Amino acid sequence: LHADELANLLHTTTKTLRTYRQAKKRLGPAASEQVLKLLALARQGEEVFGSTPALRRWLDKPAYGLDNQPPLALLETSGGIDLVADEVDRIAHGDFA
Repeated sequence: LHADELANLLHTTTKTLRTYRQAKKRLGPAASEQVLKLLALARQGEEVFGSTPALRRWLDKPAYGLDNQPPLALLETSGGIDLVADEVDRIAHGDFA
């Protein structure tokens, strides 16, 4: 994800993220959990789709198993990340319905 996309998902600004990184400051518990889940989803997605660009294309397109919503739109919450991860898992096992 680009910095602005990550900031949007974490409900903050790119400037705040940059300040945190430069000051080596820690994110709050909820944001930290969300980032860890996003990293796990990225690893899982790269494995299933074969590359980061392929995963990114999938994240941007409406997904049948997610009520035709683009998966990227669901990544704002921990529960949404779980739904997307479950969909990636279903795809990995050949269950597209």
